[in-house]
Amino acid sequence: MRLAVINVVGLSKSLLPHAPFLKAFAEKNGLQSFKPAFPAVTCTAQSSMVTGTTPAEHGAVANGWYDRESAEVRFWKQSNHIVHGEKVWDTLRREIPGFTCAKLFWWYNMYSTADWSMTPRPLYPADGRKVFDIHTQPMGLREEVKADLGPFPFPAFWGPASGIASSEWIANSAKWTENKHSPTLSLVYLPHLDYSLQKVGPGDPSIPSEVAAIDRVVADLVSYYESRGVKSLILSEYGISPVNQPVHLNRIFRDKGWLSIKDELGLEALDCGGCKVFAVADHQIAHVYVNDRSLLGEVRALLEKTPGVDEVREGGGSGIGAERAGDLIAISKPEAWFTYYFWKDDAKAPDYARCIDIHRKPGYDPVELYLDPAIRFPKLKIAKFLLKKKLGFRGLMDVIPLDATLVKGSHGRDIVPEDERPVLLGASFPAHAAEDVFLAILAEFGK
Repeated sequence: MRLAVINVVGLSKSLLPHAPFLKAFAEKNGLQSFKPAFPAVTCTAQSSMVTGTTPAEHGAVANGWYDRESAEVRFWKQSNHIVHGEKVWDTLRREIPGFTCAKLFWWYNMYSTADWSMTPRPLYPADGRKVFDIHTQPMGLREEVKADLGPFPFPAFWGPASGIASSEWIANSAKWTENKHSPTLSLVYLPHLDYSLQKVGPGDPSIPSEVAAIDRVVADLVSYYESRGVKSLILSEYGISPVNQPVHLNRIFRDKGWLSIKDELGLEALDCGGCKVFAVADHQIAHVYVNDRSLLGEVRALLEKTPGVDEVREGGGSGIGAERAGDLIAISKPEAWFTYYFWKDDAKAPDYARCIDIHRKPGYDPVELYLDPAIRFPKLKIAKFLLKKKLGFRGLMDVIPLDATLVKGSHGRDIVPEDERPVLLGASFPAHAAEDVFLAILAEFGK
C-alpha cells in the first residue's frame, strides 16, 4: 500500500462544479467536509493534520505569533521542531517495515524526520540580497531536482505574480520524487487557489477558470500516481469567505495609547516588547497580547464593541499552545478580516510595508498579492529594481499598496457555512475535524 495526500488549498464544495476531475473523483471515491482547525490557517491546519492534535498540544497557534521571551513576532518559520508531538510519518514508520515519506512543500518542512522534503527557502547573503531557492532534505536533492525541473518559480508562489506555475512545479516535483524514490507516503501541497480566492473573492467571474486550472494539475498528478499503484487522498485546509471589511486593531490600540512606536530613520516601527497591548493579525483571527495585565478587562470590552469583531475567546489554558497564543483571540465577522497596520500616516509606514516581506511584518499581509495601482508603470519599476540588484546596488522593491480594502477573500474562522468548509476526498475514515485527517491517513494503511 502506498498513498499520496494532495493538499488543494482553498478547495471547498462550492468550487467543485468548476472542477470536472475533482467532482468526478469525489462522486466515485467519496466526499467529506469537516470543521476547520482553529484558526483555519495553513500552519495550524497542517500541524493538526499531521499530528492528530489541536494547537493546544502541537503549538502552531497561527501562521505566526509573539515570542514572549525574545519579544519578537515570528511569522512563517520553517523548522519542524516548532510542531510538538509525533508526526504521522513517524507513527507509520514505527509500524510498517521499510516505510518512507516525502513531504513536498507542506509547511514546517525543515529538519523534519520525513525521508525526503522540499520547501521554499530563499538565500539571504550578507550584502542584503534575497536569492530565490528551495531547501531540501537530503541537501543534495536541491540541485538534482532543479537540474531536471529548472528553478522553482518563486514569484509564482507568493506575491502579485503568484499563479499556477508554482503548483505545476510542485506537482512535477512530486512525480519526480515518486519516480526516483517511490515513497510509501507522499504529502503534496498545491497552493494555487489560495491566491485568486483571496485576491478577487470566491464570487469573481475569473474563479471558474482558476479552479479549472488546478483541476487539470490534480488530474494529471492523480493519474500519474495511479499508473504507479499509488492511491490518492485529496484534501484542503480551509475554504475562502468573501470579505469587504478590513479591521485595524493596532490602530485602535494606538488611539488608546497602548502601542509603543519607535522612530526608525523617519519611519515607524512597532516596539512589541514595549507595548501594553498589541495584536498579531492572521487573516480572520488576531492574537491579542496584553503585556499590562491590568488592562485585560478593558481590552476585552473594547474588542467586543469593535465593528467587524464577531467574538473574543480566551487564549489561556495550559501547554505549548497557551504559551504562544495571545491572552485574547479576536475573531472577525464572516465578511471582515484583520490587518497588522499600526501606523496612522502612510508616509510613516515602515519600509517593509510596501514590500513582499513575510518574515518582517508583525502579521499576515494579503495585500502583498497586489501591485500598487498608484504606480503608473509597475513592471518598469520592477525591472529597474532588478537591474540595480544585478549591478550590486541596494534598493527596495516597494510596489505593494497600503489599501487593505483591495482584499476580497479570507479565512481563519472555524464556524463557516457548509460549502466553505475544507474537504476530504477519497477517505473511508469519517473526518469531523482537521485532526481526524491524521487518523484517516492511518486508516488507509490499516492502522
